[in-house]
Amino acid sequence: MKFICIGRNYVEHAKELGNEVPEEPVIFMKPKSALLQTNMPFYYPAFTNELHYECEVVLHISKNGKYISEATAQQYYDAISVGIDFTARDVQSELKKKGLPWEKAKAWDNSAVLGKWNNISADLDRKNIVFSMKKNGEIVQSGNTRDMIHSFDQIIAHVSNYFSLNIGDVIFTGTPKGVGECSVGDELEGFLGDESMFKIKVQ
Repeated sequence: MKFICIGRNYVEHAKELGNEVPEEPVIFMKPKSALLQTNMPFYYPAFTNELHYECEVVLHISKNGKYISEATAQQYYDAISVGIDFTARDVQSELKKKGLPWEKAKAWDNSAVLGKWNNISADLDRKNIVFSMKKNGEIVQSGNTRDMIHSFDQIIAHVSNYFSLNIGDVIFTGTPKGVGECSVGDELEGFLGDESMFKIKVQ
């Protein structure tokens, strides 16, 4: 199992962080150890003073593949959810200034939250999926997959040129605008449409 993450996949999010809008998917990865296990507490990491949430639609890979075409990409994922790509923003900023990789800011233990999985139905409009996240009961992020720069199928086709996809892999497809800081005591809840997919408290 590996986490494949797509950065800057919503125009407004790229702008809010002062980044250029990419012409092709920006890929980074998280290891298996990044997964926050179900019902386990989430602790604010000691190495950051600026922890940001990034709520995203996530895909569950259900078939092994390599060099997948965009036309056949839908055969390779069978379930959808929402999750959080936690980011130590201060750490990331320092790494970016030095031209260094982001792993210390993005791939640390428990930095990936996954909601429950919903099987993808035949009639699901993949380009019109509404999702959101609340912090302490107030909506802080809301998005729709129609605003993605690169669609699910484009992401899978592109990623599979470089990395084999394996059953059980997870793809984080990018976050919309509204990323922000969280603190100890905050409760974060992610939604797919009106359905709650996860709820965690920062400790």
